Amino acid sequence: MLGFGKKSSSKSAPKVPSEDLGPEVYLPFTDPLDSVKPPKEAELTAEQQKLYDQVLEYFSNEDLKIPVTEKNSSSSDHQPLSYDEKAWLTREAILRYLRATKWHYKDCIDRIEGTIAWRREFGISAQLDDSLNTVTAELVSPENETGKEVILGFENDARPCLYLKPGRQNTKTSHRQVQHLVFMLERVIDYMPSGQDSLALLIDFKQHPEVAANVSTSKIPPIGVGRQVLHILQTHYPERLGKALLTNIPWLGWTFLKVIHPFIDPLTREKLVFDEPFIQYCPKEQLDHEFEGDVNFVYDHAKYWPEMLKIAREKKEHYMQRFEELGATIGLSEIDLRASF
Repeated sequence: MLGFGKKSSSKSAPKVPSEDLGPEVYLPFTDPLDSVKPPKEAELTAEQQKLYDQVLEYFSNEDLKIPVTEKNSSSSDHQPLSYDEKAWLTREAILRYLRATKWHYKDCIDRIEGTIAWRREFGISAQLDDSLNTVTAELVSPENETGKEVILGFENDARPCLYLKPGRQNTKTSHRQVQHLVFMLERVIDYMPSGQDSLALLIDFKQHPEVAANVSTSKIPPIGVGRQVLHILQTHYPERLGKALLTNIPWLGWTFLKVIHPFIDPLTREKLVFDEPFIQYCPKEQLDHEFEGDVNFVYDHAKYWPEMLKIAREKKEHYMQRFEELGATIGLSEIDLRASF
């Protein structure tokens, strides 16, 4: 369909009667099942290792200064890497940008610097001190009151799952909606286990008129917003998307996808899967019952939101503690930083 991704004619399994759903679940899972493990990392070639070492050397320069806005301004608006930015610039981060730029040294440098500048400008560069960030839990909490974005469970390769449910839209189009998505991307990254640095998007277009009070807010987002989100995902979160599963796509949704199709890069298109049962990609023990899983998940903002934030913060605090213990330098491995949590 539309020349990208995979399209299946598989039909969903019959819905389980409500009395057979089991106890209601209100909170996210903290870890994948013990039986679920991330795939082993592929070894670098000698040339790839050389390029990695060159990028690492470049960013290890203590005199290096990077713009504070995405669109490069005067040299007076440049700042050195902060402690938190060094914690972000891991071995895996450098490798993600190298892969995204097809192992081109200069393009990789430019992309990383551009993302650091964007993170500063967007307001997400601080790891634990929310007073330094623009995008905070308090700012975006109203956007999630209907559960339109939920971190729940891990798929078969131990990627944390972020559910996107446009049919639960509860607000009108605004910049805060984009801030909300970025905030949730940052949180689902916090949930990644050691050895896994990508996430799974589970996108369900099913309408929920009982949740989205204003029908006009439940429509597909404007093309401009779609392009902005695509730019952020592809430019500033390269190689973070491991799989995107889309289901219950309405006619208007297919039209939207067709329009933004030219702006989706080939690597992203390969990761899109259309109308295949989620149960093929996620263990049923951590999959929402709406998609043939065993989890009778019920979204209650007062219960879910603070617990999701608490888990994410505990994981981030562990990450930053390990960062300090391991020398607080760029190029540390996320495998080590997330280990033994």
